[in-house]
Amino acid sequence: MRHRVPLPRRLGDRFSVRSAEAAGIRRGRCSTPDLHRPFHGVRSREKPVTFDDVVRCYEPRLKPGQRFGGLTAARDWGLPLPTMWQPDEPIEVIVPPTGAAPKTAGVKGRRLREDRAETRILKGHPVVDPVAALFTCASTLTVQQAVTIIDALLTTASNYPGLGPGRPMSTRDEIARRLDEWWRFPGSTTIRTALRQARERVESPKETETRLLLIASGLPEPVVQQEVRAGGVLLGRIDLAYPELKVAIEYEGDGHRTDKEQWRKDIQRQRHLESEGWIVIRLTQADLDAPEPMIASIRRAIIARTP
Repeated sequence: MRHRVPLPRRLGDRFSVRSAEAAGIRRGRCSTPDLHRPFHGVRSREKPVTFDDVVRCYEPRLKPGQRFGGLTAARDWGLPLPTMWQPDEPIEVIVPPTGAAPKTAGVKGRRLREDRAETRILKGHPVVDPVAALFTCASTLTVQQAVTIIDALLTTASNYPGLGPGRPMSTRDEIARRLDEWWRFPGSTTIRTALRQARERVESPKETETRLLLIASGLPEPVVQQEVRAGGVLLGRIDLAYPELKVAIEYEGDGHRTDKEQWRKDIQRQRHLESEGWIVIRLTQADLDAPEPMIASIRRAIIARTP
């Protein structure tokens, strides 16, 4: 077997063919089967298998002024999108209005005025800010899906799953101001409608889904993350609550079941709440999949507590 010229480590695990040539590597070496070709003009030592891998593989192709946007930026920021990443999902690249949008397999390019979005460096590469990430993928979202993302942008909760750095990632006023600046764009009506339904302090996408489901079922809108105190001592925060009626609704994700400490705390908190006269209704994904019995249970609790 023909001996392959070792690649210098300074090229990194992902590199452009042009940078390899600049390092003295002949073009033929970039065509050997030990290297993968995730994008035209890019080589990687390992096959990219995750979203982060694919994004990093495209980094050598980014030109000055280009940055990731759309679904790519939204996933990069950890925003709660309605779909899981798939390997055939194109990378979305934002270019200046005068720039040429990339035209290569696996890439979707679009032009955007530079002042429409801040450029942030996230995980070592340029990406549009979280609000611009939402706006540039708005056309793919329903109102409920947009509410879920805006709830995530507004939250101050450090335990919201998967979000990138910074809490809150935005504010209601900033999103409204940016909507006025952008005015009309694909999905703008969806975002305007969703912003009115978004709430601060939400701690998970499932809290948003549950809240919107209760409202859509004709129940009153519950309070988000209601604190309950007794004798000045914090007994806990309730995901969704009707505090005047002392009805608590708690969504239990798999982490509540698999984390022993969390499971014990949940049981203890329920006991404390019930000792203070609260009705505690716990629900899981199964209840969201077939919500009628759960909705009926909450409605009965409300009726029972209504004077």
